[in-house]
Amino acid sequence: RKPAMSELKAKKPRMDLGEVTTHNKGALKIINQCCFPVDYSDKFYKDVVNSGEYAKLAYYDDIIVGAVCCRKESVNDVVKLYIMTLGCLAEYRRLGLGSLMVKHVISLAKKDPTITHVYLHVQVNNEDAIEFYKHFGFTITETREKYYKKLDVADAYVLEKKVSEDDSEKEGKDEKSNGGEEKKGE
Repeated sequence: RKPAMSELKAKKPRMDLGEVTTHNKGALKIINQCCFPVDYSDKFYKDVVNSGEYAKLAYYDDIIVGAVCCRKESVNDVVKLYIMTLGCLAEYRRLGLGSLMVKHVISLAKKDPTITHVYLHVQVNNEDAIEFYKHFGFTITETREKYYKKLDVADAYVLEKKVSEDDSEKEGKDEKSNGGEEKKGE
């Protein structure tokens, strides 16, 4: 017996995060090429493979459909976690995968007492991404003119979230808000 469409829709999909390795970094590269209007260097992918929990692939029923890559940065004794990329293939957006990835990043930041903020850059015209991050308590802290060198819309907002223990109720009020159109480019 072939299952009816309603039965298939009723089945709850498994969404999970997994490690980025030398064996699957090609999938990460494809995800980034599909999600972002910029190309990342071979060095970026080599560094990501060695970054442990700071880089994750997003799986939807065992299919790689998204990824998040971040790094710790220290400037003038202030340590922040920078989201370099966070994206999901268009067909898998608004299912909760973006929320899963952002929550992972925030959790990493909270586990490290040296990290005070999480931040990222978003193109100023990417309203979906801006709203998505605002659901997690990120705010626009500045505008960087001509941040993207090869894009028509070159300006970027810096979105930042202060890391604290008491903001868990603010994280992801709308679980299925924008699960993928999070960040355009870098």
